[in-house]
Parts: sequence; structure tokens; C-alpha cells
Amino acid sequence: MAKGDSDPVAVSAYASFAERYDALAPIKPHNALYERPASLELLGDVTGLNILDAGCGSGICSEKLARSGARVSAFDITPEMLALARQRCAGLDVDIRLGNVERALDWLADGSFDRILCSLALDYVEKLEPVFAEFHRVSCPGGWLVFSMGHPMRDWQDTRTRGTKTYFETNRWGMHWGGFGEPNPYVESYRRPLGDILNGLADTGWTPTASSSRFPRLRWKWSTPGILPN
Repeated sequence: MAKGDSDPVAVSAYASFAERYDALAPIKPHNALYERPASLELLGDVTGLNILDAGCGSGICSEKLARSGARVSAFDITPEMLALARQRCAGLDVDIRLGNVERALDWLADGSFDRILCSLALDYVEKLEPVFAEFHRVSCPGGWLVFSMGHPMRDWQDTRTRGTKTYFETNRWGMHWGGFGEPNPYVESYRRPLGDILNGLADTGWTPTASSSRFPRLRWKWSTPGILPN
């Protein structure tokens, strides 16, 4: 795929199968039975809370949060996904905007959100620390960040894409995805060591306080939601 390293990762890929994603993600087992319910469970009772859905895709989580009584602000970098999110969330208390998680969220005020959700979006970010810092800025005191992403060890063990890279490198890679119909989209993302994720959180003021032992369904899975109070 001929893309410069400065280009946002996976935007054109998601644009190419946005409607298929929107139709299948609500019922696809990995999304519908594991990652999404686990992440939403970690957010707890959201009634009356201000929630940021960062990298909202087609608005599946935003809709669920709004129907649970939250006031939701959502953004995504892919216009095709945003169009679907606006359809899905029509009539609900959801503000949807075009935005890049790797850029300053300058339309959001400091301390605006009780909870921040970033579901399966951080794999497409090369440098996590500025993202975590911006999330910390817009989080209110005592606010929570819940995010999910591919487990670094699982990604590195995938010999189809590892090549000669080592676990300790951050590198951009891609593969054709099955499960969302034909043609299979070629989706690029970043893999990195676990230490880079944890250090990025610690260096920007976040503190991990929960483990998967509270949520048995997470123990043997490869995507890891986490809850991190400010």
C-alpha cells in the first residue's frame, strides 16, 4: 500500500468498507460479544455523565451510551464512518464531529468529561503519549479513560506479519481482514511493546487501577480494555 508514514493509518481502508462495518460490527462475535460489552461494562453507570467517544467509528458505542442516559461527544477521522454515526445517533444526545485522535482536540474544553472511551482506535496511532496527554486534559478530576487495543504480545506472535521485527520495536504493518465481506480490506496499524503503552499512560498522569480479574471474560482474550482514573 503506497502511503507515506505521515498519512493517517487505516482511513482509506475504513472508508472502503464503512457500510459493511456498520452492518456487521453490531453482530460480529468479537465486537458484539466480547470487546464492546467489556468496554461498556468498564465505564459503569453513565447516567447523566459527559462521555467522550474518541474514534467513534459508525457510532455503535455512542448510541448505546446515549440510550443509557449519557451526554456524548464523539469524533472520528473517517467521513464515511461519521455519516453512518450521524444516521445511527439521530435524535439522541450525541455531538458528532470530524476529528483526529492524533491532533489537539481544540474544540473540547479542559476538564469536560467524566469518562473517555477509545474503543479499538489506538492501534492506528504511532505516538500514544500525546494522545493520552490530550485525554488527560479534557478529563475532569477523577475521570476515567477506558480503551481497548490489540495485545502487544499477541500481535508480535503473529508470524504472518512480524517479519524480522523485534517485540521492542514500534512498527507499522498491515494485513487483509476477513469477516467484513469481500473484497477483504487491507488494514494497517501499529504494534508496540506493552511498556510503551504503560509508560505513556504514567507519563501523562494516568494510573491503572483495575485488572481483568474483575472481568473474567477478558482473561484469555487478545484485546485488552482497561480503566484508568485521572
